[in-house]
Amino acid sequence: MCGAECLRFVSTPDVVVEELPWGPHEWLVRPQLTASEHLMLVRVTMPPGDAHQFHRHPHFEEALYYLEGRAEQWVGEERRVLGPGDVAHVPTNAVHGTYNVFESDCVFLAILGSPAFREPMLIDVCREEPWCSLKTPVAY
Repeated sequence: MCGAECLRFVSTPDVVVEELPWGPHEWLVRPQLTASEHLMLVRVTMPPGDAHQFHRHPHFEEALYYLEGRAEQWVGEERRVLGPGDVAHVPTNAVHGTYNVFESDCVFLAILGSPAFREPMLIDVCREEPWCSLKTPVAY
């Protein structure tokens, strides 16, 4: 882990920003930033039309807490539109995806917990059945 240089308190200048295809990720808690052994926290800003397509985390369960905007959230084959104050729980290894099909940014917190950090963190399944056929455009 990160030893003495790990933070107990994370301020804005300490946040680690990672640019990903589905929007910037602002890491607030993760190994190498904090001494966390079982928990990660990231704030995601997803622009309109972007998506974190179907994927799974073989070693993490996840909670997604929506702060701003709305998105089409999938957990398994169930889909819901979530907005501020809504939460989705994703069990370990469950396929899920987040699709911003709306006209404004969607901001949410992703909280990931694991008994031990192990690779792979993420496995993309959006090109596999039934996931590649499941996502069809929906008008809201």
